Amino acid sequence: MSKKIDSKELINKAIEARKNAYVPYSNFPVGAAVLMDSGKIYTGCNVEAASYGATNCAERTAIFKAVSEGERKIEAIAIVGDLNAITYPCGICRQVFIEFAKEMKIIVATSENKYKEYSLGEIMPFSFTPDDLNNINNGGK
Repeated sequence: MSKKIDSKELINKAIEARKNAYVPYSNFPVGAAVLMDSGKIYTGCNVEAASYGATNCAERTAIFKAVSEGERKIEAIAIVGDLNAITYPCGICRQVFIEFAKEMKIIVATSENKYKEYSLGEIMPFSFTPDDLNNINNGGK
Protein backbone atom coordinates (compact mmCIF):
# COMPACT_ATOMS: atom_id res chain seq x y z
CA MET A 1 0.00 0.00 0.00
CA SER A 2 1.43 3.33 -1.01
CA LYS A 3 -0.82 5.67 0.98
CA LYS A 4 -1.50 5.93 4.72
CA ILE A 5 -5.19 5.56 5.50
CA ASP A 6 -6.59 8.98 6.37
CA SER A 7 -10.03 8.26 7.80
CA LYS A 8 -11.14 11.89 7.78
CA GLU A 9 -10.15 12.36 4.13
CA LEU A 10 -12.13 9.29 3.13
CA ILE A 11 -15.13 10.42 5.19
CA ASN A 12 -15.13 13.86 3.57
CA LYS A 13 -14.94 12.33 0.10
CA ALA A 14 -17.87 10.03 1.00
CA ILE A 15 -19.88 13.04 2.22
CA GLU A 16 -19.22 14.78 -1.10
CA ALA A 17 -20.18 11.67 -3.10
CA ARG A 18 -23.41 11.42 -1.07
CA LYS A 19 -24.54 14.70 -2.65
CA ASN A 20 -24.80 12.95 -6.05
CA ALA A 21 -27.03 10.12 -4.83
CA TYR A 22 -30.06 9.40 -6.98
CA VAL A 23 -32.68 8.37 -4.41
CA PRO A 24 -36.17 9.40 -5.57
CA TYR A 25 -37.83 6.41 -3.84
CA SER A 26 -36.09 6.01 -0.48
CA ASN A 27 -34.83 9.58 -0.04
CA PHE A 28 -31.85 7.95 1.72
CA PRO A 29 -28.61 9.20 0.13
CA VAL A 30 -25.40 7.29 0.79
CA GLY A 31 -21.86 8.13 -0.27
CA ALA A 32 -18.73 6.00 -0.20
CA ALA A 33 -15.02 6.53 -0.79
CA VAL A 34 -12.77 3.54 -1.32
CA LEU A 35 -8.98 3.60 -0.99
CA MET A 36 -7.24 1.06 -3.19
CA ASP A 37 -3.73 -0.31 -2.62
CA SER A 38 -2.46 1.95 -5.43
CA GLY A 39 -3.27 4.92 -3.20
CA LYS A 40 -6.09 6.10 -5.46
CA ILE A 41 -9.47 6.95 -3.99
CA TYR A 42 -12.70 6.26 -5.87
CA THR A 43 -16.09 7.55 -4.81
CA GLY A 44 -19.62 6.37 -5.36
CA CYS A 45 -23.20 7.08 -4.39
CA ASN A 46 -26.32 4.96 -4.33
CA VAL A 47 -28.39 4.92 -7.50
CA GLU A 48 -32.01 3.77 -7.29
CA ALA A 49 -34.37 2.50 -9.94
CA ALA A 50 -38.13 2.00 -9.90
CA SER A 51 -37.38 -1.72 -9.99
CA TYR A 52 -35.61 -1.88 -6.61
CA GLY A 53 -33.53 -4.89 -7.62
CA ALA A 54 -31.76 -2.68 -10.17
CA THR A 55 -30.59 -0.32 -7.43
CA ASN A 56 -26.86 -0.11 -6.66
CA CYS A 57 -25.34 0.81 -3.30
CA ALA A 58 -22.75 3.57 -2.91
CA GLU A 59 -20.11 1.11 -1.75
CA ARG A 60 -20.42 -1.11 -4.80
CA THR A 61 -20.55 1.91 -7.12
CA ALA A 62 -17.19 3.10 -5.76
CA ILE A 63 -15.63 -0.37 -5.86
CA PHE A 64 -16.89 -1.11 -9.37
CA LYS A 65 -15.46 2.22 -10.58
CA ALA A 66 -12.09 1.22 -9.12
CA VAL A 67 -12.22 -2.27 -10.61
CA SER A 68 -13.20 -0.86 -14.01
CA GLU A 69 -9.98 1.17 -13.88
CA GLY A 70 -7.86 -1.94 -13.22
CA GLU A 71 -7.72 -1.81 -9.41
CA ARG A 72 -8.07 -5.07 -7.51
CA LYS A 73 -7.19 -4.59 -3.81
CA ILE A 74 -9.13 -2.50 -1.30
CA GLU A 75 -7.33 -0.97 1.67
CA ALA A 76 -10.23 0.97 3.23
CA ILE A 77 -13.72 2.32 2.62
CA ALA A 78 -15.71 5.12 4.25
CA ILE A 79 -19.50 5.06 4.17
CA VAL A 80 -21.79 7.97 5.03
CA GLY A 81 -25.57 7.63 4.92
CA ASP A 82 -27.79 9.19 7.54
CA LEU A 83 -26.07 12.23 9.04
CA ASN A 84 -27.61 11.52 12.45
CA ALA A 85 -26.97 7.78 12.79
CA ILE A 86 -24.31 5.39 11.50
CA THR A 87 -25.19 3.52 8.30
CA TYR A 88 -23.59 0.08 7.95
CA PRO A 89 -22.96 -1.70 4.63
CA CYS A 90 -25.49 -4.27 3.47
CA GLY A 91 -24.65 -7.96 3.12
CA ILE A 92 -24.18 -7.77 -0.65
CA CYS A 93 -21.65 -4.95 -0.27
CA ARG A 94 -19.82 -6.89 2.45
CA GLN A 95 -19.54 -9.86 0.08
CA VAL A 96 -18.06 -7.58 -2.59
CA PHE A 97 -15.53 -6.28 -0.04
CA ILE A 98 -14.36 -9.85 0.49
CA GLU A 99 -13.86 -10.32 -3.23
CA PHE A 100 -11.25 -7.54 -3.27
CA ALA A 101 -9.73 -7.66 0.23
CA LYS A 102 -8.67 -10.30 2.70
CA GLU A 103 -8.57 -7.53 5.29
CA MET A 104 -9.44 -3.86 5.11
CA LYS A 105 -10.63 -0.97 7.24
CA ILE A 106 -14.34 -0.11 7.14
CA ILE A 107 -15.19 3.38 8.35
CA VAL A 108 -18.85 4.20 9.02
CA ALA A 109 -19.52 7.84 9.76
CA THR A 110 -21.96 10.66 10.16
CA SER A 111 -19.20 13.31 9.94
CA GLU A 112 -15.42 13.51 9.98
CA ASN A 113 -15.59 13.79 13.77
CA LYS A 114 -18.15 11.06 14.46
CA TYR A 115 -17.19 7.68 13.08
CA LYS A 116 -16.40 4.08 13.92
CA GLU A 117 -13.81 1.82 12.36
CA TYR A 118 -14.01 -1.93 11.89
CA SER A 119 -11.95 -4.61 10.23
CA LEU A 120 -13.48 -6.76 7.52
CA GLY A 121 -13.23 -9.77 9.83
CA GLU A 122 -15.28 -7.94 12.46
CA ILE A 123 -18.20 -7.12 10.18
CA MET A 124 -18.10 -10.31 8.11
CA PRO A 125 -16.91 -13.26 10.20
CA PHE A 126 -17.03 -16.76 8.71
CA SER A 127 -17.36 -15.33 5.24
CA PHE A 128 -17.45 -17.16 1.93
CA THR A 129 -14.34 -16.12 -0.01
CA PRO A 130 -12.69 -16.86 -3.36
CA ASP A 131 -10.47 -19.29 -1.42
CA ASP A 132 -13.56 -21.34 -0.59
CA LEU A 133 -14.30 -21.72 -4.30
CA ASN A 134 -10.70 -22.78 -4.92
CA ASN A 135 -11.04 -25.42 -2.20
CA ILE A 136 -14.26 -26.75 -3.72
CA ASN A 137 -12.80 -26.79 -7.23
CA ASN A 138 -9.69 -28.60 -5.98
CA GLY A 139 -11.57 -31.43 -4.29
CA GLY A 140 -11.79 -29.78 -0.87
CA LYS A 141 -8.02 -29.45 -0.39
